[in-house]
Amino acid sequence: MPPAVVECVPNFSEGRNAQTVDALAAAVASAPGVALLDRTMDPDHNRSVLTFAGAPGEVLEAALRAVERAIALIDLTRHSGVHPRIGAADVVPFVPVRGVTLAECAHVAETFGHALWARCRLPVYLYEASARRPERRRLENIRHGGFEALRDAVTDKADRRPDIGGPELHPTAGATVTGGRKFLIAYNLNLTTSDVAIAKQVARAIRASSGGLPFVKAMGVPLASRGLAQVTMNLTDFETTPVACVFEAVKRESARLGAGIAGGELIGLIPKAALDERAEWFRTLENFHAGCVLETRLDRALAPRGTAA
Repeated sequence: MPPAVVECVPNFSEGRNAQTVDALAAAVASAPGVALLDRTMDPDHNRSVLTFAGAPGEVLEAALRAVERAIALIDLTRHSGVHPRIGAADVVPFVPVRGVTLAECAHVAETFGHALWARCRLPVYLYEASARRPERRRLENIRHGGFEALRDAVTDKADRRPDIGGPELHPTAGATVTGGRKFLIAYNLNLTTSDVAIAKQVARAIRASSGGLPFVKAMGVPLASRGLAQVTMNLTDFETTPVACVFEAVKRESARLGAGIAGGELIGLIPKAALDERAEWFRTLENFHAGCVLETRLDRALAPRGTAA
């Protein structure tokens, strides 16, 4: 039986200070047996994403070390960006890769949550496969209103209090959301316009919560650094709703509103099964290289020393 491999993809509320992101990556790398596979940071979103993998217990320890570092370095009271957030370490998902089930990842996430509260006094919300309440399966329901609104709501609204720890949020680091989940593709499309209202209309038309495409989360945001509007998306089940389907929907809705596609980008890694190098969406990617493929990066990182991946 192959050794169990879990992927963890924490999102941190810092995308402008490279030294802070370096420190978070170093915290992950300090955990024995864990392979740091990828890192991205975005100044407009003011957000960074690390991807690492290994055995469940080793990945859990790496995540604890990274979040502990984030608490020390990131102050949400001084943070701003176009991406919603409730925590310095905003969301820390655990994803089954090999030899492990989604249910087992859900258990890893809950164990991580209890350890995080005990070790750092950071309250935790459980989502996706780890959710204790049906309404908390969806991340956007937990994150509604962001850090500032949640900080005020937890004092008098029982339905907004954390699942682990609390009830108050950490004064500068907020709270963390964690859970076991399936592979998620973080995919953004930049439009040939700076009008964020168009991007918001497109996002509303395509996202599942507005009656659009199943398993698609989307919002429209400005990219001040490029003078463009962006449709930023999470595709939570690419087998049901392929990337090509999402691309065509954004292209169609944008054209209807007088805009086109300027380019696309992936945040983090993408499973090999989701790729189609002949498709238009793939040809518009601005940041794709072989190392963007999860399996390629995993094979390289986890290959025994002295052997070719």
